[in-house]
Amino acid sequence: MNWEQLLSLKRFGDTKKRHRAEQDETRLGFEVDFDRIIFSSAFRSLQDKTQVIPLSETDFVHTRLTHSLEVSVVGRSIGRRVGKELLNRHPHLVDLGYTFNDFGAIVAAASVTHDIGNPPFGHSGEKAIGEYFKTGNGLKFKEQLTTKEYQDLIDFEGNANGFKILTENREGISGGLRLSYATLGAFLKYPKESLPKKPTKHIVDKKYGFFQSEKEAFLDLVNDLGLKAKSDSNISYYRHPLAYLVEAADDICYTIIDFEDGINLGLIEEDFALEYLIKLVKDSIDTKKYHSLEHTKDRVSYLRALAINTLINEAVTIFLENEDAILRGEFDKSLLDKCKYEAQINDIIKISLDKIYKSNDVIEKEVAGYKIIADLLEVFVNALNNTFNNEASNYDQLVLNLLPNEYKSSSDSIYERIMQVCSYVSKMSDSYAIRLHKKINGNLI
Repeated sequence: MNWEQLLSLKRFGDTKKRHRAEQDETRLGFEVDFDRIIFSSAFRSLQDKTQVIPLSETDFVHTRLTHSLEVSVVGRSIGRRVGKELLNRHPHLVDLGYTFNDFGAIVAAASVTHDIGNPPFGHSGEKAIGEYFKTGNGLKFKEQLTTKEYQDLIDFEGNANGFKILTENREGISGGLRLSYATLGAFLKYPKESLPKKPTKHIVDKKYGFFQSEKEAFLDLVNDLGLKAKSDSNISYYRHPLAYLVEAADDICYTIIDFEDGINLGLIEEDFALEYLIKLVKDSIDTKKYHSLEHTKDRVSYLRALAINTLINEAVTIFLENEDAILRGEFDKSLLDKCKYEAQINDIIKISLDKIYKSNDVIEKEVAGYKIIADLLEVFVNALNNTFNNEASNYDQLVLNLLPNEYKSSSDSIYERIMQVCSYVSKMSDSYAIRLHKKINGNLI
């Protein structure tokens, strides 16, 4: 893979190459990506989607939106620092007009979209959609789908759904948000289809990155970027190098900031928690300043800022040390899996799993989310399919009136119709899903 191709400014539908040197510096293409994402309805819905604590009544717990913004800030910093060194190593990129801010802009835009495809109720929302088709009433569709189409549904993936949101065609709108191919490439952490599942231990095989419905868009993207093919028999590629930076920004934020939320909520004892954070920042902490802070939130905030900076430094160093291996597709782990603080990070994640992610509050609301999502899928999938088959009941017709026009697929493909309903449900905020579920169950209060 080569950087000039990887930094493509192309957008869906372009008929000629966009040259970096010809860009308007006051309205740079990569920065336009960020703006388009921020103004999208899919991004706005993240303000009411669970990060860790579902439907929290406190004002400081993170939602998917605040988490995404924080990841973009960290990603921008990592991208700029990496970009500065890459321009020294590859001076022809400077001649083409690229700056270190371009790398920051690409990583920031890809980072702010990294959770845009996640359904309501956190990661349990993905599992709830999958379970509906694997063991619930959606199992009846298995024989009508190809193996890979069915796998898309039973292993519903927020990353693939995000790629769908960013690229799918709608009537009058081609190419979704029409982001630059560089940003879309950096967004794709798992550039493969849903099968085979985890064929190797390489990081790109951990999950999958596109549904069968977006296969053509995916292939157009990876061919333009020059991503290296990983398999001859299935659609699978090695990552765009900047996807490692997006992943690192996300890993840094959820590791440290979810932990911070747990402390502030009282789910993790302060003294115990601060001890683990201090292990991460022992080389940079100003003990006098730390001990002058009176309140827990202030002490945690100070350590959080130091911890994030420490891990940013690590991510930048590891990426630059392994640039050649990354370009060849030979770097098979996340950046933080190679860092010297791996043990400390794993300790923090283990505590978060035990004290936060498995807390009663989280589990109770995830259980409710399973029921809500299954019921919504059942009602809308049945209404759409019954209408297509001219078997719609009066109830189906009423339900279909609740479905926005852009999701009322009349495609001959049952896969396409089901995917449209999944897309609709996945874009709902937590609160909207709850309200709609109440209505379809006859509760108007």
